[in-house]
Amino acid sequence: MTTPVVLITGDEEVLVGEAVRAAVEAALGDEDRSLALEELGESHYRLEQDGNDFSTSRLLDAARTPAFLTSRRVVVGRHLGRFGTKDDVAPLVALLEEGLTDTRLVLVWERGVDPKQQKLNQVPKSLKEAVVAAGGRVQACSVGRGRDADTWLRSRLDAAAVSLDGKARALIAERMGEDRTRVVGLLETLTAVFGPGTRVGAGDVAPYLGDSGQVPQWELTDAIDAGDVGKSIDRLHRMLHAGGRHPLGILATLHGHYGRLLRLDGAGIADEQGVTDVLGIKGFSAKKALTVSRRMGSERIGRSIKLLSDADLDLKGRTAWPSELVAEVLVARLASMNRR
Repeated sequence: MTTPVVLITGDEEVLVGEAVRAAVEAALGDEDRSLALEELGESHYRLEQDGNDFSTSRLLDAARTPAFLTSRRVVVGRHLGRFGTKDDVAPLVALLEEGLTDTRLVLVWERGVDPKQQKLNQVPKSLKEAVVAAGGRVQACSVGRGRDADTWLRSRLDAAAVSLDGKARALIAERMGEDRTRVVGLLETLTAVFGPGTRVGAGDVAPYLGDSGQVPQWELTDAIDAGDVGKSIDRLHRMLHAGGRHPLGILATLHGHYGRLLRLDGAGIADEQGVTDVLGIKGFSAKKALTVSRRMGSERIGRSIKLLSDADLDLKGRTAWPSELVAEVLVARLASMNRR
């Protein structure tokens, strides 16, 4: 027996789309898609063509419509993140409490297509509870952060239809950066090209990786602190292009980094707890900041601050250089200063 209702949540478009396809296929079974499937979205919920009032009434009507020429109907409600309060979803909760007969319901809690909705609303607790009470399930689609995101990527590579060697896996992780969901399409492509079960190496993977993905800001500052000019420029470009960061935003990140080092310099701090007391950071981050501050010393930290100040003026019009070039020269100079 198929699950009567599935609530798919998340702000990762690729993962949400993948989950919706899988849920729809499971709900349809052998039924004729053209007869059994109905999908609704934001445009169906809008009460007036140019208005900002929305209602779930069309979705409720579709869910209550009896099956015709099929044993069941599958109704998909997209863009439900448009409804963010308990009152908004009360009619849906009532529908689930009423019970579904020959309808399988796929509810997708995602942002709408209207650009005015910039943030995905939280799923009301009442809707989650109603889904579970109706015999359904809630499926969260998320890569996670930090180690969780790395674990998610490893699990995807482990489950791939092709067999990836160590160098291929390392290359994929490097090029994906924070855009880990790109691996979904990549693995589908590799499977189509090489076939399931084929051993695939880094050379096989490289042509299908596309542009490098964005990276977190600490990868840039770590590369600069290590004195690796090439890696620093690479991380800068990935933040600018894949990450969509403006050079002024990069400069703000670097100001924050060197500002922390400056606050530690000469403060007589001897341990991580002292760093925590001054900067409010803990653990590995505190230890790393203290180590870098001690290694650079007052002179190099001061020179770095001067380079940041000059770059700030250049980005604000003092020079005719393109802003990206200003950022490149700054990062190269900062990294060069840390070469051992």
